[in-house]
Parts: sequence; structure tokens; C-alpha cells
Amino acid sequence: MKSNLPWIFAGIGAGIAATWILMNQPRAQTETGYDSVEEGAARTYGWGGKARITGAARNVVGQAKEGFGRLAGRDDIASEGVVDQAAGSVKNAAGTVAQAAGQTIHDLNR
Repeated sequence: MKSNLPWIFAGIGAGIAATWILMNQPRAQTETGYDSVEEGAARTYGWGGKARITGAARNVVGQAKEGFGRLAGRDDIASEGVVDQAAGSVKNAAGTVAQAAGQTIHDLNR
């Protein structure tokens, strides 16, 4: 039977390396206090844009699902499409609010 000692040392070394990497991650700028207001406004506006795009896409997918479900006579797929449309509309609305907030922060920071 071979010795398992090299594997034990390799496991310990991998654990130490993983711990060192996790403990030495840079902190978010908001934690250090160096995050500028303008950067926060830009990030909020950018997140809003992404949310609006994904919301609109989910709305279109929901419309397609609903149409396919009604065409195929599958009420379960049609109702999934309606739910997807509602979720897409909510995400689109959240994106619109985030973009408005980001623009407002930018305007107030001038």
C-alpha cells in the first residue's frame, strides 16, 4: 500500500492557498469610503439599462410563450407566458426607476 502522505500535504497546501486568496480579496470601494457619487450614479444608471433590456426580453419571450400556448391549446404554457410578461414588465419598471435615480444623482452632483 502506497503512502498517502503526499496527497495529505497537497490537500493542506491547497487549503492554505485557497484561504490566503479568499482572505486577501480587495474590498468593495463602498466599504473603503473612496466610491465617488458620480461613479455610484453611473453604476445605478447602467444597472437600470441592463434591467430594462432583460425585462423587455422577458416580456417578448412571455408573449411568444402565451401565443404558442394558446395556439397549441396548452393553458399551462400560456399562463407561464403571462407570468413571464408580468415579471418582464416589473423588471423593466425597476430599470426605469434605477435609470431615473442615477440621472437624478448625476444632476444633483453637478
